[in-house]
Amino acid sequence: MAMFTSLNISATGMTAQQLRMDILSQNMANVGSTRTNDGTPYRRKNVVFEEKDANPFSKILNAKTGNLNSYIGNGVKVTKIIEDTKTPMTTVYDPSHPDADENGYVTYPNVNPITEMTDLIDASRAYEANVTAFNAAKAMALKALEIGK
Repeated sequence: MAMFTSLNISATGMTAQQLRMDILSQNMANVGSTRTNDGTPYRRKNVVFEEKDANPFSKILNAKTGNLNSYIGNGVKVTKIIEDTKTPMTTVYDPSHPDADENGYVTYPNVNPITEMTDLIDASRAYEANVTAFNAAKAMALKALEIGK
């Protein structure tokens, strides 16, 4: 049932990219958040993808036995959402701000709106590519059903 496998792969890709777009939107919404629930400035979040149900043993076994399905992937999944600790936070001198430190500097999130927008465009295009692949697989299945008529 490779047809259903291709639909599943596209569906997992769409789900993963939707979550990525949600996290990117959350980053954009918190571009000016200087204090979260724990009292620190908001930190940019990233989504980490991984192949879904990647089982190296079964892949090697299928490849050695000549099973053609060994080359078909299983889709993608989100393994974790991590905070970006490598990008430095932005500090601005504003002694009148309620979150200013003793020197008058306010620490703002490490969110760059330009980076977030380009990542959002990338995620949107990846989502669209998965929709196109899904629709192509669906169209092929419908044409195959018409053969028997």
